[in-house]
Amino acid sequence: MYKYDTIDQTLVDQRVAQFRDQVARRLNSTLAEEEFRPLRLQNGLYHQRHAYMLRVAIPYGLLSAKQLRTLALIAEKYDRGYGHFTTRQNIQYNWVELEKTPDILAELAKVEMHAIQTSGNCIRNITSDAFAGVAADEYIDPRPICELLRQWSTLHPEFAHLPRKFKFAINGAKEDRTVLLCHDVGIELKKNPIGELVADIYAGGGMGRTPILGSLIKQDLPWEVLPSYLTALLRVYNRFGRRDNLYKARIKILVKALGSEEFARQVEGEWIHIKNGDDNFTQAEWDRVAQHFTKPAYKQLGKLTSEQVIASAPESQRSAFSRWLERNVKPHQVPGYASVILSLKPHGTVAPGDATTAQMNAIADLSDQYSFGELRVTHEQNLVLADVEQSKLLELWQAAKQQHVALPNIGLLTDIIACPGGDFCSLANAKSLPIAKAIQERFNNLDYLFDLGDISLNISGCINSCGHHHVGNIGVLGVDKDGEEWYQITLGGEQGNDAAIGKVIGPSFYADEIPDVITNVINTYVEHRTDDESFINVYRRIGVTPFKEAAYKNVKKKDKAVDQKESAAS
Repeated sequence: MYKYDTIDQTLVDQRVAQFRDQVARRLNSTLAEEEFRPLRLQNGLYHQRHAYMLRVAIPYGLLSAKQLRTLALIAEKYDRGYGHFTTRQNIQYNWVELEKTPDILAELAKVEMHAIQTSGNCIRNITSDAFAGVAADEYIDPRPICELLRQWSTLHPEFAHLPRKFKFAINGAKEDRTVLLCHDVGIELKKNPIGELVADIYAGGGMGRTPILGSLIKQDLPWEVLPSYLTALLRVYNRFGRRDNLYKARIKILVKALGSEEFARQVEGEWIHIKNGDDNFTQAEWDRVAQHFTKPAYKQLGKLTSEQVIASAPESQRSAFSRWLERNVKPHQVPGYASVILSLKPHGTVAPGDATTAQMNAIADLSDQYSFGELRVTHEQNLVLADVEQSKLLELWQAAKQQHVALPNIGLLTDIIACPGGDFCSLANAKSLPIAKAIQERFNNLDYLFDLGDISLNISGCINSCGHHHVGNIGVLGVDKDGEEWYQITLGGEQGNDAAIGKVIGPSFYADEIPDVITNVINTYVEHRTDDESFINVYRRIGVTPFKEAAYKNVKKKDKAVDQKESAAS
């Protein structure tokens, strides 16, 4: 993984010292809150419902065991013994004290980490495929490009005060595991017919109040000119993006207003003046960064069949082990190896994406023992050991069970994506975590979950969609109605190559109705499916009406005025 050079380390250390002075001035009241706010946001510090929250960057989701141990130390020393992994491959601490945040940043700097640009109207943490470099379906390892763009975008003076936050996702595999089309800019890396690395650029995607899928605006862009082209794109957005309306300030609104062809034309018009400038990447820069993403010291191993791996387990454990292999273990590029997903979604016990200090330390040990000391953070809020010998999968499974991270529910209904919601976030209209807990408790039978197959369920506590409810097969959105918490249901969303935005089915529900609503929706799927037909395919075949009718069956009658108001709105 990438290692800081002197420039990187000096920059991060200087930022820590700078922020320490800013915090001291805020505490002695020589710096007013309205002046301090943009400074703290530049360092990932939010003021939430109960305390300050610090968001730490995990660039393109890649972590070393040493770094994870530092994250565990921070959770124990400065928070309440846990951290929350997010959909943007970051980690958040929800209970930090303002006066101690410079010390936290100093701890991060020691292990080549920071919180720069994890908030504010700037280019945020760049995300990518959690299986980059090892995925069996990969065209090109995207990590060198991710790192080059991270360095290009960090503290870029021209893009420090954009109309709104700006998010990149980068993919280099046949399967999109980055939700590429739901980002401000999605970069699809590939090889052209003569073997050169090029990129397709998608712009104007996003979720939130106005969910939109990105549009293809540039094909076969040579990788070397990514900085100049993206500079041109951001300049167009910076110049014409709405600054008078917070809700219309994202690039998706600009692209929609102009039309994707006109937006692309304006980007080309800006790019023509800078495309041959000094900001573009060079082969020397690629070589400098790419040396940090070489393959680890893999052994020469033969590929094992599933039957051979299962046979390594005692007969009494084979059924459970087989389930884990099916859901949590993914194919690898190198014979004899596999990638393993550690589930941070235990049924009804902790919030999705949370990991305790003890778990983080133990998982760091597992990565040292089984995966060359590296880990990945997924968009779905789980962790990955990317390079595990197949012959050691049983041993790893047994160790992971001791840490409660071996639940074989990856891709199943209880592998819920959820934001912290109203329990922590001051922007949230409703709580997310109790809803996730209630659903996990209702659907706690693994036999039934396996029979249902792949179903994604995402929960957001407000319209900002940090839980990505728009792209869940089933989405749950917390809304405020006359001071009460209600929940709106969307169906038909999907991430990946067939990305789709879910549709609202109608008026919202009380919190205690949600488990029954989800049950009714699932029962409708079971009633109408054929053979192994997936939930999303059944939805597309029969449409929303049967699901909608079932969702409102046998639930409590809600306030009529609210019901009529929502029906009119939808």
